[in-house]
Amino acid sequence: MLRNRGDQRSFDLVIFSLYLALIALGLLMVFSVSQREIERVGLLNSSAGKQMIWAAIAMILFLVIFLLDWKIWQTFAYFIYAFTMLLLLGVLIFGTQIKGATSWYSFGGFSIQPSELAKFGTALAISAFLGKFNTNLKDLRTQLTAFSIFLMPIFLVLLQPDAGSALVFLSFTFVLYREGLSANYYLTALYLLILTISGLVVPPVIITIFILVAIIYFLSGGVGNAINWRVGVLLWAIASFILVKEEFYTITLVANGLAFIALSIAYGLKNNFKTIAFTSLTLLIGIAIAYTANYGFNNILRPHQQERINVWLQPSKCDPRGALYNVLQSKLAISSGGIEGKGFLNGEITRLNYVPEQATDFIFCTIGEEHGFIGSTAIILIFMLLMYRIIILGERQRSNYSRIYAYCVVGIIFVHFFVNIGMTMGIMPIIGIPLPLLSKGGSSLLGFTLLIGVLLKFDSHRYQI
Repeated sequence: MLRNRGDQRSFDLVIFSLYLALIALGLLMVFSVSQREIERVGLLNSSAGKQMIWAAIAMILFLVIFLLDWKIWQTFAYFIYAFTMLLLLGVLIFGTQIKGATSWYSFGGFSIQPSELAKFGTALAISAFLGKFNTNLKDLRTQLTAFSIFLMPIFLVLLQPDAGSALVFLSFTFVLYREGLSANYYLTALYLLILTISGLVVPPVIITIFILVAIIYFLSGGVGNAINWRVGVLLWAIASFILVKEEFYTITLVANGLAFIALSIAYGLKNNFKTIAFTSLTLLIGIAIAYTANYGFNNILRPHQQERINVWLQPSKCDPRGALYNVLQSKLAISSGGIEGKGFLNGEITRLNYVPEQATDFIFCTIGEEHGFIGSTAIILIFMLLMYRIIILGERQRSNYSRIYAYCVVGIIFVHFFVNIGMTMGIMPIIGIPLPLLSKGGSSLLGFTLLIGVLLKFDSHRYQI
């Protein structure tokens, strides 16, 4: 199994250099935020020391990947996937609870989070399934099988419970789109997502009126002269907005409901009733989702869960010294860096531990405070270049398996990158997702080393696979 090392000239130095650069920057940032801990317990016993050990292990792992035959990852893809699923199942029984989630195996002062390894196993399994020549994503059975491969780890991770890690597995929908899954699935998911989020912060009756007005506008174009009808509906929408603003909900709802019924009959008689049936179903589903989300938020979620959502969607309702504290300190740290930053080891807000979890979830705050807008932009550009290069790598592969795997990798990195940086700036909910290769954490570092290392191994053998 230690044969066939590939053409070293085809080894992608760009991705490898970016990978090393991010690890090095991560070590510096973790070292920076660990100064007080280092003074207390010494470098080797601190978070920075442990991260250095994990970085050394990651380098050894990267070397092992290149010594092994590339065929291992393709041949044993399903076995590796099954093994990682067993790890997710086992952690529910033998795992250690940290911060309310049973997501870790602990031993000898170190902890391993199996969900990070499960991302790698799932990427291999998705690639093996979709990479077969007879796989057609237009077939319903194929779609259900592909969905089940990444829904299984989502289910197991949610049992821990760890919603943040579970969210990352949705990144595999990106590769399904690249491989031909209908865009209608994504439009439907976007519609439901918008309604769900809206239902959390807006009274469902207002959402119902908005949906009715939107559908009335759509139907008006098929009843008579499109311009005249739609101008009239636009005036109708303005009137509805004024009534809603004055809190005349009932009369506005009844008026729009009657208008919808009248236009539905007129549209059906002039065109067909199939469109009306589909439109009515869309309306009912939308209303049901909005009311369900609102009810669940107010009656099912616990107060601390409601606070997390309010921090994201309605920060004005949160206590600045309570649930909103993390985000406010995070924004303050980033903004205080200015253009050039305060300099390495000079970040007062992060150095004095004003930002919770600053070495893991909020590592980007340290970059913003110490290196300012220039440093933050540089990190974002490095990640964008890394993802762009992986896409180029994927498109130049000669096998379906390698191409699909490359898109799995870039999807995982993108979700981590977007959500982590977004939550430090308050535009995404705080769900505990690390910044790839930068945040403290051995499991995350090993997981991304596996993902990137195997990708580069495949690429170096692309003329053989």
